[in-house]
Order: sequence, then C-alpha cells, then structure tokens
Amino acid sequence: GYILKSCDSQTLPPIWIPYSLFNTILDLPTELHKTKHAQAHIHASFFPPSVARLYLAGSSLNGFGSRNSDADLCLVIQAAPVDQRNDAVYVLSLIQQLFYRLSYIERPQLIRAKVPILKFRDKVSGVEFDLNVNNTVGIRNTFLLRSYANTEQRVRPIILVIKRWARHHGINDASKGTLSSYTLVLMVLHYLQTLPEPVIPSLQKEYPECFSPTMEIHLVPERPKDIPLYSSSNDASLGELLLGFLKYYASVFSWDKQVISVREAKALPKSNSLEWRDKFICVEEPFDGTNTARAVHEKVKFDAIKAQFTESWQVLQLRKDLNFILPVRNTIQSR
Repeated sequence: GYILKSCDSQTLPPIWIPYSLFNTILDLPTELHKTKHAQAHIHASFFPPSVARLYLAGSSLNGFGSRNSDADLCLVIQAAPVDQRNDAVYVLSLIQQLFYRLSYIERPQLIRAKVPILKFRDKVSGVEFDLNVNNTVGIRNTFLLRSYANTEQRVRPIILVIKRWARHHGINDASKGTLSSYTLVLMVLHYLQTLPEPVIPSLQKEYPECFSPTMEIHLVPERPKDIPLYSSSNDASLGELLLGFLKYYASVFSWDKQVISVREAKALPKSNSLEWRDKFICVEEPFDGTNTARAVHEKVKFDAIKAQFTESWQVLQLRKDLNFILPVRNTIQSR
C-alpha cells in the first residue's frame, strides 16, 4: 500500500493508505477502453471525419479520473472558434434531436452554460458523456494534465486522495458553486510546484514546444511520449504532502491577493482585470488564461471551502489518521 507518514512520525506511527483505496477510485484501463470504444462508435455513426472530429478529453483520459466519472467529448467542426452562446447551442440542439430517436442513447440533456454541453448516456457501454462543440482548450489541458500525472509517481495518488476528500466534504461540485475537479487538480499541481524543493516543475516552461497554445489541435498527442520523468529532490511522503497541501490553502495562500498559475509554477499577483476582479478564487487556465474557479461566486460557498481546508488541516495534524477527514474504511468496505 501507499504510506502516508505524518509530519510528526518520530512520536506517532505513520498513516497507512491501503492500495485497495486507490482500487476504488482509479479509472482502470478497462474503463478507458470501454469509453474509447463508445466514442469511436458515436464518431463513426454521426460525425464523418470530412465534416467533424470527435475527441475524448477530461478526467477519463488525463489520469485523474475515478470509476464512473463522466467522459468529456469535444466535437471540432472548424478550425476557428465557435460562438458558444449561439452556434454551439444550435449544433448541440440538432444533435439532441437526433439522439432522441436512438434507442441506445439515453437522457440527452442540453445544458446552457458558458460552455454549453449535451449530456447523454450510451446504454451499450453505460458511459455518461458531456459533449461540447469546439471547446478545444479541453483537448490541450487533457494532454497537459496527463503529462503531469506521468511525470512524478506521487502526483496521481495525492490528487486522487484530495479529490475524494473534497467530494466527501461537498466542495467538489462546480454545478453547486464549489470547486470543479479541474480547478482542484490545478490547485494541487500548484502546491507541488511551489514547495521549497518542488515535486514537479512547470512542464509548459520546461517543454514549450510540447504545449504550445497555437499547436494545431489534431497534432496534440493523447499521451506524453517526449517528456521524461522528473527527478525531484523532495522525498516527502504522501502524508506529508497531504498535510502540507491543506496547510498551504488554510494559512499560507492569499486568496484575495494571488492567482494560482500552474503555467508559471507560482502564485501571481491578482490584477484588477475583469477576469480576476471581485472573484473569490482565482485559478488561471494554463492555455487561455481564464479563471477556472469562476463557479465559486457566492461568499458563503467560498467561506465553506476555506473553512474545510482549515478544519481538515487541524484535525489531520492532531489525529494523524486519515479516517478523521476521509472515511477510508467505509470506502474500502463498500466496494
């Protein structure tokens, strides 16, 4: 199993996280194969390559997915950006009408958000999909996150545990005004980059040719084959990293003055631009520079997020047992 040593391991025993916990949350290769098979069938049935291309993106591909995660699909119909408010909604509504007539597509639902999506379930595979039109930044950041998942062996397990912790405490749901999974992953990566001895670098700064925001979208690879593993001089255990992550956002990071930037591997000063002004949480999207935490727009939700970081840090520091902030035993027993 993975060991999470406490920061005070000389006086208290280390905290163990059994491997069976990760088995309950990892998106196993069979799950990815099933998702890719469903994507290929939908692509071949409805979107000829001469007209459009259908890309798999998001947590099902980036290495940070869990079992039963929704799969993101990006339908690219032209090289230029698409008007999301009008054109994308129109295209998705046409697809929705088509899907209504198919027996193996279930519950097609059009969600009119900043980036509109068509949610549906493929009955054959059982996979739930979120389909967008030309939101190509999702293809780019999927490759970036997959590269981070592979660059250092502690990155994936620490993020999977933190995602489960956040979900358990009700602060990992953008539709309810809290943190999206993407934002949470960027927050963890930022913390790992900004330690005195970083666990990971900025891959965009180290390998700019691999992560160019102007690279043709069909040239963006699915997996990192030209990026070597990172050798970090930081030998902290997962437990020490988890405690440090909670402490960083509970007492070190300045929410009202700083912007989280994985691209730059540091916290940037918060400017008065429209993107950051009057925002409670500022997390820079690594490619287009928008705020990925814009869903957190109510002070009561922001206060709840901050309070959870503080409470979990204090409890874990005192108890040195992950079960006090995340029911590990229940997770394993309910498999």
